[in-house]
Amino acid sequence: MKFLLPIVAMLGLAMPVYGQSADEPVVVELYTSQGCSSCPPADALLHELAARQDVLPLALHVDYWDYIGWKDKFADPSHTKRQKGYAHAGGRRMIYTPQMIIMGQDDVVGADALAVENAIARHRKTPRPVSLSVSRAGGDLVIRLEPRVQMDSGPFLVQLVRFTPQRKVSITRGELAGKSFTYANVVEDWQVAANWDGAGSLEISVPAPGSNPAAVLVQAAPFGKIIAAARAD
Repeated sequence: MKFLLPIVAMLGLAMPVYGQSADEPVVVELYTSQGCSSCPPADALLHELAARQDVLPLALHVDYWDYIGWKDKFADPSHTKRQKGYAHAGGRRMIYTPQMIIMGQDDVVGADALAVENAIARHRKTPRPVSLSVSRAGGDLVIRLEPRVQMDSGPFLVQLVRFTPQRKVSITRGELAGKSFTYANVVEDWQVAANWDGAGSLEISVPAPGSNPAAVLVQAAPFGKIIAAARAD
């Protein structure tokens, strides 16, 4: 199943040549739903990506297929809003599932493994203009940013993402009724930790209680390029 929905109006670096660290993963956002019969192959692909250190895959479950008969247990209206924001920024009039957005830029059908891999490979070769480190200090995350080059004017969003590595669901209604799935890297919380102008270094401490994994993304506001990403140690 691949349906298209119209979008309502919403919110919108020259790189030097240097090597990219293995600690600078490529961010892959999967927009998916438990009510979407064409999504399981993309969900399975996200599992494969989750096993890689060079990729930071994140599953954002959307709510616009809930009316079909099964309410997605992980869906959040903010995920739908983010997907619409990307579409608006990219001049696209439709949203769909399964969709992958790679580094805030590439729009790829989520089950197209070759297109996803090609996009990841391109971004692996793209140098990051910012050095980003994330470390834990008790229940907080200490985030440090340092420009490597003269930055374009901001603002940039420093975003903290919390996710669960695996969550299992048995679906009893809708197009996937009778099936059970284990979903990878399910996003539980996504918040803006700071706004940064890119003009100088930044160090902040952000509460991150609990045992869920965390990651930090630095993105041109509001739905632009992701210029840096790191997992919490």
